[in-house]
Amino acid sequence: MLLELQNITKSYGSTEDGTHRIVLNNLSLNVEEGDSIALLGPSGSGKTTLLNMIGALDHPDSGSVLFRGKSITELSGKELDNFRNQEIGFVFQSHHLLPQCTLMENVLIPTIVHTSKEQRLQKISEAETLLRDVGIWDHKDKLPGKLSGGECQRAAVVRAMINQPSLLLADEPTGALDKKNVNTMADLLLKLNKENKLTLIVVTHSEELASRMNKIYNLSDGKIS
Repeated sequence: MLLELQNITKSYGSTEDGTHRIVLNNLSLNVEEGDSIALLGPSGSGKTTLLNMIGALDHPDSGSVLFRGKSITELSGKELDNFRNQEIGFVFQSHHLLPQCTLMENVLIPTIVHTSKEQRLQKISEAETLLRDVGIWDHKDKLPGKLSGGECQRAAVVRAMINQPSLLLADEPTGALDKKNVNTMADLLLKLNKENKLTLIVVTHSEELASRMNKIYNLSDGKIS
């Protein structure tokens, strides 16, 4: 088992001023190595909150998140940083590429923890391979402002993959793309899932993208079905 969420509860606001709201309510979920999962649900249902729990960007009020049997909710700050950098890749609806950096420079940002010359050269080589695989190698020296939305989003996926994570979390990765680029992104994510044995969890409103995952879950009223 790669990931286990055990009785996760998360709420926001205060009972004193009437803003208290339970977003995740005693939620449990098991994720196997190599799964491709689509997470559906209405806006505000807690899908992004759930991804943040899995990616150790937020902590539950109660319950446990286990990654390969180890509780990530008990990791120290430095251990969490290392966990996110080495095990988790994040892709968002907005690509979040730095506008002043070239495509290649953006892709290599997560590798700054690798300080030796040998490590840096290895990561540059891996970046070159990934950029060729996703069809944007010819744009490696361009700034994001000179690229299309689909090209920038593919670069964001490469950046998320550069440290060879075990789990890719994608939050509405096709939300800003046209239908052609939705299909291109779906093809890319599933190729990584199959060829790299990458576990994939995608939050999406796209039924077309969801239908291509091997598991589909719906989040509503703080529960998964």
